[in-house]
Amino acid sequence: MTAAARPPAPARPGFLRRVAAGAWHVPAGFVFLLRHPSLWPLAALPAALTAVLLVAGLVLTWYFVPRIEDALAPSAARVGDLLALVGSVALGLMTLATGALLGFALGLALAGPVLDRLSERTERLVGGNLPPAPGRGLRFEAVQSLQTALFFAVAVPLAFLIGLVPIAGPPLATAWGGFAVGFQLTDGPLARHGMAFKEKLEWHRRWRPESLGFGLVGLLALLVPLANFLMAPALVVGATRLVLELRGLEREEAVRHHQEAARPV
Repeated sequence: MTAAARPPAPARPGFLRRVAAGAWHVPAGFVFLLRHPSLWPLAALPAALTAVLLVAGLVLTWYFVPRIEDALAPSAARVGDLLALVGSVALGLMTLATGALLGFALGLALAGPVLDRLSERTERLVGGNLPPAPGRGLRFEAVQSLQTALFFAVAVPLAFLIGLVPIAGPPLATAWGGFAVGFQLTDGPLARHGMAFKEKLEWHRRWRPESLGFGLVGLLALLVPLANFLMAPALVVGATRLVLELRGLEREEAVRHHQEAARPV
């Protein structure tokens, strides 16, 4: 078969469909967790811890909202009453979201070992056609977890600063926050598959629509009252399933490319 006669590789879906595919893993993780009672003992402590610290972050930042508004909110004399009100409300919401995410990040760090076990158990339950995760040892995974936690701790305040930019700031801050949430939650399964920090960044670049869709919906879910009390373990389960699905697609693509390269020209 000549090169021209070879069947083309199947094209990936469009950007929006890939975003939706990533976003779907947030509710799917929640449903998967509810359908597997064997995971509930591992989910209980992280759910309680992250919920308490998320609420604590909200409460603490609530007291700083007036001071931040006084310092950063546009004055009515400069932009008018309506724009000043909109700016003040947006600034208050960004401040509260920042506090909630920092509390959530602390909860993830403290519950990290239990969440890693939850992710591992999920991976065994899902199974599929993937070979066992090769891993690079417990020490490697611990270092990667620390690097990702520090990255998330820096990314959240950075999102707040980006949000201060007029007009373009809030959507850019939301996108950056979604990326940070997706990167943090997929850290465990990607580290178990032997990926270092730079390799994880490259993986998220390759699967940007799926990662962004998952991260954005996960970010919104964390800020929904009551729903966020169970979201930490559900998001870890969803992130694990997302990684397994995309790693499976990578394996299929690698096999297909190998078969095409082996065909006679």
